[in-house]
Amino acid sequence: MTQDGGQAVRIDTSKPHPARIYDYLLGGKDNYEVDQQAADQLAAVAPEVWISVRANRAFLHRAVRYVVDSGVRQILDIGTGLPTSPNVHEVAHEPAPDVRVAYVDNDPIVKAHADALLSRAGMTSIVLADLRDPQSIVDHPEVRRIIDFGRPVALFLVAVLHFIRDADEPERIVATLRDALPAGSFLVLSHATGDFADDRSEAAAVYNNATASMNLRSRERVERFFDGFDLVEPGLSQVPFWRPDSTPPPGSEEIGFYGGVARKKA
Repeated sequence: MTQDGGQAVRIDTSKPHPARIYDYLLGGKDNYEVDQQAADQLAAVAPEVWISVRANRAFLHRAVRYVVDSGVRQILDIGTGLPTSPNVHEVAHEPAPDVRVAYVDNDPIVKAHADALLSRAGMTSIVLADLRDPQSIVDHPEVRRIIDFGRPVALFLVAVLHFIRDADEPERIVATLRDALPAGSFLVLSHATGDFADDRSEAAAVYNNATASMNLRSRERVERFFDGFDLVEPGLSQVPFWRPDSTPPPGSEEIGFYGGVARKKA
């Protein structure tokens, strides 16, 4: 168990969790045998997953640098996952120490690890909340302590929306968050897809017994999340090809992750 707001929160280690599977694939240590088994099953049917998660992480780092270089000094990172260094705030603070970062995740383990690393009195914070209730995130007092929604914000939804079912209306979720942002804000988003493989139903099925299912979506579906935003060049791309700072690794053409950065219209 861990504590949140004075109440005990039970951590479920009987089922694999996406954040812990992702951590294992990145070479992290904050995972359990059940997560390792699920990740190995995933890699058995989709071997490109090993380079995919690393390419997605590299995309995240490049996107952080892009929005900071564009002048944004506030980041709202939802679905942050376990804190793998360098974290968003570490990347952001290298060129701009005044950047404020609010992390949000629905996994108590993520919050427990982040609490150990972050100072609540500082310029970063971690909030335990559910993306399926986006207004509760916007209204959360700890988010409001870090984020001033009267000034441009970079909203990060990296590798999280594919864990939201269609029944939970992911477009509505993104629209609610978009509407809370002022003009000049950014959306940074990546999403798993089956567009670059003949059949990834077996890979998605690995998550059927996890705490969240995997919902692969097409390019057309992913592009809808950017309604109300203008995509910056090169537009929606496979993550290793979004403004690469080095030669993409071999096999990048098979990576089933779209990524994009967009600015909210005036």
